[in-house]
Amino acid sequence: MGVDMKNMETFIQVAELCSFTKAAKKLGYSQSTVSFQIRQLEEDLKVQLLERINHTVALTEAGRKVLDYAHQLDRLTMNMRKELKPQPFITGHIRIAMADSLACWILQDHFEAFRREQPGITLKLMTASTQEMFRLLNQNEADLVYTLDQHFYYSDYIIADEEQIEAHFVAAPDFLPVSSRRVPVRELIQFPFLLTEKGMSYRRLMDEHLAQLSLEVRPVLEFGSADLLCRLVTQGAGISFLPDSVTEPALLEGRLIRLEVPDFAPQLWRQLLYHRDKWVSPAMQAVIGYFSGKSPAPDSRDPHMLS
Repeated sequence: MGVDMKNMETFIQVAELCSFTKAAKKLGYSQSTVSFQIRQLEEDLKVQLLERINHTVALTEAGRKVLDYAHQLDRLTMNMRKELKPQPFITGHIRIAMADSLACWILQDHFEAFRREQPGITLKLMTASTQEMFRLLNQNEADLVYTLDQHFYYSDYIIADEEQIEAHFVAAPDFLPVSSRRVPVRELIQFPFLLTEKGMSYRRLMDEHLAQLSLEVRPVLEFGSADLLCRLVTQGAGISFLPDSVTEPALLEGRLIRLEVPDFAPQLWRQLLYHRDKWVSPAMQAVIGYFSGKSPAPDSRDPHMLS
């Protein structure tokens, strides 16, 4: 049984875009040509790959299996062509939906190095809530999501990289009028708080953990930039709950301390994910490889925890 690779390529586009019309436009074909290629592929494989109901397109179970093989064939073909005709560098445009603090880490500390390593790749970074990130991924409006939240595992997503990281309550060294930096959470929430917006990743985890204790924080300031919140905390404006990757520089300089709060340890994860039906292009592979090899989390053997 022979399968036309052009029909496979068309099938990938229809499956990812969930539309014959969009696939035809992207490929430069007429819609009738796309329909013919899909019908021919279904006849060759003797299975129905797509369900067409009221102008919507969805994969059948057989279609999902074939899509996995189509991606593998596409990667093998691309690798073969790459071996036969080496390219000077990889090109492509990758869209990443991510947590605000991870965006700051990428742009401030690693973007220049990434550009030197991958001059042919352009990035679009979109900061959003975790729920919005996955909406973008499901609608193929983002290629990757880079979360800083609870641990996510769903069969629809591939975890390209993950790491459990730490987050702490932080304050300026002389902010608290107590000698010990070990503070019960019921006392801590009486002080002014500066936090990211309600419902945003680690802020949401903090709120949920407090709710289990029948407690709540009403911040004096809510703002999206974790870096700016960190700077305000170093100036003595209040307390915040932030990932260690954001507070590490100020901590090393002695402008911040981390507070030990008994019985308060929300689980925070950094995860890089993509949709299981997404074709992983060479540019996407390069971005995954680069960011998987560079973690914003500091060494877990932190000598600066004060108690």
